[in-house]
Amino acid sequence: QVQLVESGGGLVQAGGSLRLSCAASGSVSSIYIMAWYRQVPEKQRELVALISRSGSTEYADSVKGRFTVSRDDAKNTMYLQMNILKPEDTAVYYCSAKSWGAMDSWGKGTLVTVSS
Repeated sequence: QVQLVESGGGLVQAGGSLRLSCAASGSVSSIYIMAWYRQVPEKQRELVALISRSGSTEYADSVKGRFTVSRDDAKNTMYLQMNILKPEDTAVYYCSAKSWGAMDSWGKGTLVTVSS
């Protein structure tokens, strides 16, 4: 199984930037997709961005052009660079990993609050 730990959340002003990190450990060689999700209380969980093992990326329309997902294989870490943040980006952000031969792995989340 894969263990995931998010970090980098915090309070920022609208228009500012924040960089989230997701450190993976365990059976990292079995991961084929890593993704960022976010959730607001009483709302659906939303896929924000994903990156495949080949390096291809996908983004939600709401963050396209503002967020960038990347990874550092040497550090077993995925990043989410968030720019031009808006109050509606406020949410708990979760890291997820899809692995061959195992259930999906999830971090415990990191809170991002964007003030206006």
